[in-house]
Parts: sequence; structure tokens; C-alpha cells
Amino acid sequence: MRAASPNTVRYEAVNAMLLNEFLKEHRKVESLEQKVARLEATVEKQSALIEKVSTAPAAFRASARLVSGNE
Repeated sequence: MRAASPNTVRYEAVNAMLLNEFLKEHRKVESLEQKVARLEATVEKQSALIEKVSTAPAAFRASARLVSGNE
């Protein structure tokens, strides 16, 4: 007696399995795209804050010179 071969393929199930794998990967990609968008927004906010902070000392020094020059 010969046992059933373990190397058989259920071809009717292949399309469903491929679709399932595609959908899982698609959800991962969408999730990563959302994370990247959030990170890009955070970087933009931080860049604006850095620019603001880096220009603040120069403005402070300029105003300090004006005040000391008037005395």
C-alpha cells in the first residue's frame, strides 16, 4: 500500500493563500507609510523649533547691544 504523497498541492487554495499574503503585506506597507508621514511631520516641527531657537540668541544679542548703546 502506498501512502498519499505529502508533496501534493491544493491548486484551488493557492489563489486564496496568495491573496491573503498580499493583503497582509499591503496592510504592513500602509502602516509603514502612515508612520513615515508622522515622522516627517515631526521632523518638520522640530526643524522649525530648531530654527527658531537658533535665531533667538542672535536676536537677543542684537537687542542687548541696542539697550546698552542707549545708556
